[in-house]
Amino acid sequence: MEINELIQGVSRCECGKDHACPIDSVVIGDGAISSLSAIASGYSSVLLVADQNTYSVCGDAVARELSGKLCDTLIYQRDGILVPNEEAIGELDARVTGKVELIVGIGSGVINDLCKIVSFNHSLPYFIVATAPSMDGYASRGSALILGGMKVTLNADVPRAIIADTSVLADSPFEMIQAGFGDIIGKYSCLNDWRLSSLVNGEYICQRVLDMTYEVVDRTVLLANGIKSRNKDAVGALMEALVAVGILMAYVGNSRPASGSEHHLSHYFEIVGIERGEEYLPHGIDVCFSAIETARLRERLLEIKDISSFEYSFDMDDYKAEIRRIYGSVSDGVIELQSKLGWYSIDRVSIYKEKWSEIKAILADCPSSAQMLSMCHSVGLDFNTFTELYGKGKIDDALLYAKDLKDRYTVLWMYFDLLKNK
Repeated sequence: MEINELIQGVSRCECGKDHACPIDSVVIGDGAISSLSAIASGYSSVLLVADQNTYSVCGDAVARELSGKLCDTLIYQRDGILVPNEEAIGELDARVTGKVELIVGIGSGVINDLCKIVSFNHSLPYFIVATAPSMDGYASRGSALILGGMKVTLNADVPRAIIADTSVLADSPFEMIQAGFGDIIGKYSCLNDWRLSSLVNGEYICQRVLDMTYEVVDRTVLLANGIKSRNKDAVGALMEALVAVGILMAYVGNSRPASGSEHHLSHYFEIVGIERGEEYLPHGIDVCFSAIETARLRERLLEIKDISSFEYSFDMDDYKAEIRRIYGSVSDGVIELQSKLGWYSIDRVSIYKEKWSEIKAILADCPSSAQMLSMCHSVGLDFNTFTELYGKGKIDDALLYAKDLKDRYTVLWMYFDLLKNK
């Protein structure tokens, strides 16, 4: 399904829901920025938002397209990484005056998330002019933020328009292109998690959305050579895939088609990195490498010959001590989230025993860790970067406790339930 078909939505889906996506325009191609003037023709007072890096990429070109409409421009000034936290939200929020009719962001993940949440809070539309094919959140409803030191995704609205000039995208830092490809590869992991949760927990799943996401991912994996050589058409196709996945998230009203155990690991490395002042990799690259780790977990679970002797056990005091050791100042928030969910009080092992043959079939229906590793290598990603940066201890902690950052069942819970003490 092409992007322009996807934004039309699906009525009377077999899953029992209507799927809608209120995006008006998606323009991906060489010279796409030139379409901005016509798309924004209905607005007379625009707030332009960028950071110092993204503005330098195409800020002047965007400003020219919005000539006569700009009422204010916010360019975030940061010595290091722009973090989508309370400070950054407040800085943008202060620029939204009563005369602002439209917010136009220039950037990728962080700028998109900031514009998304602030425009939502003020009931304003926003456009995003993409500067890199680095992540799948352009078209999603969720705004990924760091609030109170915790990685949270708040409900918001999709942009009214997504403009992505392939000349800009192909010239973006290569690790951002790799990150977008890695984010797509991670879908093999999260889609498997979605299927697992549907079987184990009876979670809602839409087969149409599931199939469409697999189609997008399978098609994108074949683009690796073109992506590696920065071919404009291949990079543009990668961007289309990322936008398509975002639309599919909007279809189901959450990030299930795009985010699972591999994202939880990535979020863990980011949160712990911020908490400890330690380096972490770009999100999509972390997702790609983390998907290799979750593939290894599935392989370990498939090695279980007989599950009949397994019993669920949990020590709350030990758990709290581990969370405090790992998460430091944000540990109370982690513990509070899991206390509200009550998932540690559930004996899932009994469910696993009952459905083990079906569980194994789902676990096996996912690319192996060797196949995932090959996909990473196809765009020049070196898995040693991941293991050398984080080390075995940090990765082992992530495999056990990254799940606690989120309210979503994934293979990480099955690993904890069955193999924590093995």
